[in-house]
Amino acid sequence: MKHRPLAIRLLTPAAGLVAMGATALPAASPLRIAPVALFLAAGPGFAALRIAGPALNRNRAVGPAENWDRNFERDSDRIEQFLLIILLSLSASVIVATALIAVELFSGLAVLGLLTLATMIAACCPQLPSTIGKHRSARAPSPPRKG
Repeated sequence: MKHRPLAIRLLTPAAGLVAMGATALPAASPLRIAPVALFLAAGPGFAALRIAGPALNRNRAVGPAENWDRNFERDSDRIEQFLLIILLSLSASVIVATALIAVELFSGLAVLGLLTLATMIAACCPQLPSTIGKHRSARAPSPPRKG
């Protein structure tokens, strides 16, 4: 993933703010349901995946041995990212809702507010490097000394 300016990264939290603003519309209105559902389904996961994207791209999909599908790797990675976005978002929504229920402060606006805050924090975080776990020194380790 490319390094993007902060203004572009803050589009996801802005979608959360739009979803919070849409709660002022009448109940069961499509203009209220659409932004809230889209943000809950993809907002937090998109911000979280942006952080871990380079580290996840280290292990790319490998195509079939027959090589009949030239775009297998690209398509497989896109499907993986899409599913991760959806599942991370839904997991974050369930965790936040459960925590608010546990402290008896549950409301739809509180869930949206906390998820928007978490998304904003994730949007401001730096990306994980793609070299996690690799040694920084190029020299081989020396054998242990005897004696």
